[in-house]
Order: sequence, then structure tokens, then C-alpha cells
Amino acid sequence: MTLAQRALDRLQAWPDLTAGPASCGTGRALRSVRDEIVHFHSDRDVDLHLTRRTIQRFHYDLDGSSAIHLIPDSRWVTVHLDCEADVDLLMSLVSIALKARQSAAPEPQASADRCNFHRVTVLPRDGAGER
Repeated sequence: MTLAQRALDRLQAWPDLTAGPASCGTGRALRSVRDEIVHFHSDRDVDLHLTRRTIQRFHYDLDGSSAIHLIPDSRWVTVHLDCEADVDLLMSLVSIALKARQSAAPEPQASADRCNFHRVTVLPRDGAGER
């Protein structure tokens, strides 16, 4: 079982998330009552929809992680799953995304606010996949 499949299986058990096809047309998505939260695009690449405020709040932590890839002005971050710690990071970020949506007013959707699929190229980290 791939890391992405393990993460998807764990997240599908969460009562606040519902599975379905990703709106970008590639992979599976998990959505909250309000909108899509996670897109599983491949065995290792996952896009996570965060609020603008959450990205600003955690920008330095997100930018400092070798598993996270940010695109300027996007509310989506790409998480590259190379090890179990990356799955745990994704779980934490999904929890943050859900909590942010519960306490914040809905953000207006920008037409350019699509997931990062085909907008980011993820290269494996040194030693990745050797675990």
C-alpha cells in the first residue's frame, strides 16, 4: 500500500470528510461541508487546500519543510509523501485546515484558485524511498 493510499484510508474515516473525485479531474478528493480540502493525485503527491490566513500564519514552517511545496498566491500546498512522518504531517495539516474552516468566514473563490496539480514539480529528497 502506498503512503498516499494509507493517508487516504485514514482520512476517509474522519467524520468531517467525504470522498469523491477531485474537481481538477485527476485523483480522489476529500471534502468538508464547505469545499474540497485534499486532492490525492498520485502515490506520493497530495494537494491540500488551506485558508489564506493559515498559510500566512504557518508560512515559515511550511516553507522550511522539505515535504511541502508552496506556490505564490495559491491557497493550495503540495505535500510530497516520502515517509510516514510526511503522512503524519499531512494529517496535522488536514486537521488545521478543517479547524480553520470552522472558525472563519468563507473566503471568496478566485478563478485562479485551483489545486497545484501540473503547477508544481516535486523532486524526491535525498535518500527518499530507501526506508
